[in-house]
Amino acid sequence: LNAHPNIAVYEHHAGIDFAKTTDDENAVAGVYVLDTADGEIITFLANRAVLLATGGCGNVYTHTTNPSIATGDGMAMAFRAGATVGNMEFIQFHPTTLFHPGARSFLISEAVRGEGGILRDKDGRAFMEDYDARGNLAPRDIVARAIDAEIKKQNVQCMFLDCTHLEAEEIRHRFPNIYARCLSYGIDMTVEPIPVVPAAHYACGGVITDLDGQTSLPRLFASGEVTCTGVHGANRLASNSLVEGLVFSHRAFEFLQEFGDTLPTVDCDKVEPFRPYRGRVQIADTQALKQRIQTAMTRFVGIVRSDKRLAQASAALSVIAEEVDMLYATCRPTEDLLELRNLCLVSQLIIRSAQERKESRGLHYTKDYPDTKESERHDTVLAKQKKPGQKPGMAILK
Repeated sequence: LNAHPNIAVYEHHAGIDFAKTTDDENAVAGVYVLDTADGEIITFLANRAVLLATGGCGNVYTHTTNPSIATGDGMAMAFRAGATVGNMEFIQFHPTTLFHPGARSFLISEAVRGEGGILRDKDGRAFMEDYDARGNLAPRDIVARAIDAEIKKQNVQCMFLDCTHLEAEEIRHRFPNIYARCLSYGIDMTVEPIPVVPAAHYACGGVITDLDGQTSLPRLFASGEVTCTGVHGANRLASNSLVEGLVFSHRAFEFLQEFGDTLPTVDCDKVEPFRPYRGRVQIADTQALKQRIQTAMTRFVGIVRSDKRLAQASAALSVIAEEVDMLYATCRPTEDLLELRNLCLVSQLIIRSAQERKESRGLHYTKDYPDTKESERHDTVLAKQKKPGQKPGMAILK
């Protein structure tokens, strides 16, 4: 990127919110950004458009295959700005990630089960046949649901993937990276089972775009996991996210190249000034609140849901949101505080979407509505609304 003179890369910067103009409350004019090195707030204005490509939100859960920066920043920023989001209830969980304090995000490929790996509980009992006739070769959403059920039923932290009955040399040859990584944590998968736990893997919902990457807000485009394009439906097929990111980014580029001159330009004098943080010295302790969000989401809005669990999650997040709002209103901005604010909002969007879907479909499974219903065959679309005298809320648009 640095080889291109027309591209400037700003490392150690975090988006806060989108900038608007005083004469158009919908059109995006740019973005307010925090320089995390010195705490300065910078306003970047866009000559024609802003392209949002901030990835997913896996860190709303305790266990995720996502990097630590996947905190739903773009989804939250877009929703606060007034963009519609859709299908946030469809969170894909990978069934087997390494359960180890130092191994967060390490994925144990499904190919291990394909080669003959067997899922067992702590007593060595193989349990997958209890859930599906295909046993350990069942689809990943069924496997994840089975592991989650056994963990909850037995009140334990993980299950185990057993490869000890397979040829040791074949394991080392077929899975050199997995073998080496497990060994680095003191686990020799040729002689002992691998402790595994399901983890949030991919968000199939997000900021709604059309086929050219345009969102519901003028001048705001988006591509990648931050979006809801319709490609994934209720359950993503493996590797489709790579194709989606490439295709929609290219289509947005082609659209802007051909029609960019028709988009309204920004009048810099009419850009709303960013609310100053000057005078704030207190730095928020965000870790405890972040863990409360992750615990509530994992416990109540995970792989298996119910009306009662979703109601408990909604109540918990409402309390947390008030605390987060207070911190954001009184403390000096930091990257951790911005991410906490976004995690909290995205969690609420996921909960609200899940509450609206009265069926089980794809990645959304609820005990109260275990069947798929033709009457529920629709997108779940959330839009920001504000009634006089009330805080902004969420409106359901089907």
